[in-house]
Amino acid sequence: MTLLCCIGFNIFAKSYWKQLSVLFGLVVGYILAICMNVVDFSALEGISLVALPSILPYKPIFNASAIFSVLMIFLVSATETIGDTSALSESVLGRDVSDKEISGSLSCDGFISSISALFGCMPITSFSQNVGLIAMTKVVNRFAIATGAVLMIIAGIFPAVGAVLATLPEAVLGGCTIMMFGTIVLSGLQMISKCGFSQRNITIAALSLSIGLGFTQVPEIFNLFPDIIRTVFGENCVAVVFITSIILNLVLPQDMEADNK
Repeated sequence: MTLLCCIGFNIFAKSYWKQLSVLFGLVVGYILAICMNVVDFSALEGISLVALPSILPYKPIFNASAIFSVLMIFLVSATETIGDTSALSESVLGRDVSDKEISGSLSCDGFISSISALFGCMPITSFSQNVGLIAMTKVVNRFAIATGAVLMIIAGIFPAVGAVLATLPEAVLGGCTIMMFGTIVLSGLQMISKCGFSQRNITIAALSLSIGLGFTQVPEIFNLFPDIIRTVFGENCVAVVFITSIILNLVLPQDMEADNK
């Protein structure tokens, strides 16, 4: 129902109202979920009014395994940031991403991740869902993005706001994200097509995606590895795809078509 509301609103709405199709679908789906008694409000019971974050809630300890894990997470996060920035430029702005935009995204990603570590949080990464949302609405505006950031900060400081947002049923949220994830896939295919479908590129893309998805569907395979490997790669297909594609890009020859003749 949520997906149908998003599509219907996007078809029949006029002008800038089309940009609110996802929000309209969320609101309608949430109201219907409340009427069907599938929304759990138990998380709102006994919740505090304000919860300020504490600086350095954990004592800093230099552990080699933890440092390696966080380093790999940062590399995976940087890879995802590059992909999201490139997809955003390709699908929305209709041009290639610039080096300045890539460096700015990585710098912002690293800076925010460093700040989050002071509050005991894991590294912060960009979300591909936002690329799909922007591709659907065509809204690339700093004020709109800053407004979303302010709402996230408010939800973190005032637990009641975050708890209300957390009551959104997965079915409602999933109905709105179907189109977003589909847009993300198409953006990725567009980026791959610009690189060309050479034998080398097809091999790298096919093996990376197959191994990444396969290992994620069967995480038990990582039981053979140490805990540090299992922690980083066990349930993170992005990390597996990242490592696989990097290795293949370094190992495979540049002129694979010529070698096959």
